[in-house]
Amino acid sequence: MATKTSDTKDNSTNSTTTSTGAATGTATTTTSAKKTTSVDNATVKEDDMKSSPLHKFFVSALKDIYYAENAIIDALETMQNAATTEELKEAFEDHQLQTRKHVSRLEKVFKLIDETPEKKECEAIKGIIKEGEEIIKSTEDGSMTRDAALIIAAQKVEHYEIASYGGLAQLAITMGHDKAADLLERTLQEEEDTDYELTEIAETYINFDAEQED
Repeated sequence: MATKTSDTKDNSTNSTTTSTGAATGTATTTTSAKKTTSVDNATVKEDDMKSSPLHKFFVSALKDIYYAENAIIDALETMQNAATTEELKEAFEDHQLQTRKHVSRLEKVFKLIDETPEKKECEAIKGIIKEGEEIIKSTEDGSMTRDAALIIAAQKVEHYEIASYGGLAQLAITMGHDKAADLLERTLQEEEDTDYELTEIAETYINFDAEQED
């Protein structure tokens, strides 16, 4: 999607500089007047866009997933310590490092849309994390059953993140936030890869060994 940013031109007082990106098809015109943003055939002032209900929802949803990602960092450490197999422990450790990158990436998204990174308490992720804690309490330490259950708990986290990032990326595209959309889609792909990896670990041997336990 091509986006264009332009300014209202005053022929008597303003000087205008125009640059065009050949690779992206994006044209930018800068003057001292207020900026306008063109997305496809629609043109709106940037101030109007920021006050729109959709932009406000987008920012609110970013704050929600920003809270969630920070909470997930701590939850993954708990799950890593509780896991039985080294393979699952390493998977949780790797994803914790990746989640820290996701937090940093979200902060870049906030900056791109000229908003301050803030956390909005996310009841959904709190519930999913609490369920994971209950799984640890209700399964035997050192058992494969615990690992099988922890994988399911971790995948519930992943599916929440996949839904969140998928929706946010599409909203960013709709509003012309192309760079933000690229970052969100990158995280989305990494969450999908992690979900697939967890399935592979479960199906390789953990689920089978758990089924053999008394």
